[in-house]
Amino acid sequence: MTGTLALLAGTAVLPWVLSAHRARRRCAALAVAAPAAREAAAHEAVDATVVLELVGAAVRAGAGIPRALAAVAESLGGPDGVALTRVATALRLGAPWGAAWDGAPARFAVVAGALRPAWEEGAAPGSALTAAADELRRARREATRTAAGRLGVRLVLPLGTCFLPAFLLVGLVPVLLALGSGVLGGG
Repeated sequence: MTGTLALLAGTAVLPWVLSAHRARRRCAALAVAAPAAREAAAHEAVDATVVLELVGAAVRAGAGIPRALAAVAESLGGPDGVALTRVATALRLGAPWGAAWDGAPARFAVVAGALRPAWEEGAAPGSALTAAADELRRARREATRTAAGRLGVRLVLPLGTCFLPAFLLVGLVPVLLALGSGVLGGG
């Protein structure tokens, strides 16, 4: 009898023991993966609007364009930081504007375009950087609105396919059955 009770108790406790063991394994795996995930997240591609704002802040603080790009590159790190460091170094060494930006990520073309008049003509870069960031945000908002509109149109058929039978079964069939039983019962 005690053997049976022990077996039942062991069977009842076994799922919790196994889930606790699995949880410890998962936690250990996450602890190992967390630094790698943080490192990968630290070197993800940086949005061009962030770079525009950072360069704008550095320029408003009094840094020249090469120094502002170098400061932003230092704060970004990763491949984006390396690319901006190359641009800043090339500009300091006297490379032409287009040649300095060769090899930079394509998403930084808006940064190069906003800074070009300041570098070549001596115009103040602050307003150009702000305008470029605002334009980039506006274009993204417009693209998001367009995608949301397309999604609404694409969802009509699947939602109609799901809700129409449910409406018929829950809303119409009981009414028809009540009417039919009233007609048959009254006649």
